[in-house]
Amino acid sequence: MKTFFFTCAFALVFFADTCSNQEKLIDVTGTIQEQGITSYQYGSHTISSGETTFALKSEKIDLNNYIDKKVTVFGKKVEGYPVDGGPEFLEVQKIED
Repeated sequence: MKTFFFTCAFALVFFADTCSNQEKLIDVTGTIQEQGITSYQYGSHTISSGETTFALKSEKIDLNNYIDKKVTVFGKKVEGYPVDGGPEFLEVQKIED
C-alpha cells in the first residue's frame, strides 16, 4: 500500500513539473522582419538574435507594428517545430521595446 501511494505521489509531482515547464516563456532580443516566402512555410514574421533566427506568430499581438524595430519578444516554443530545415517557432505572448 505504501508503494502505491509513493508511486502516485511521484507521478503527481512529475506531471506537475512537466506541465509547468511548458508554460515557461523564452525571450529573444533582435529585429522583427516580415516572413515572406520560405521553404518551411510557418510563421508570419521572424526575429534574429546573433546567428539564430526564430519564426514568429501571435494571436495576441499585431507583429506588423514592430517590423524593423529592435525588441525583446517573450514566447512559447510551438511543439513539433522546427521542420523542413526551418527555425524554431515561437508563439509570441509579449513584446518589450
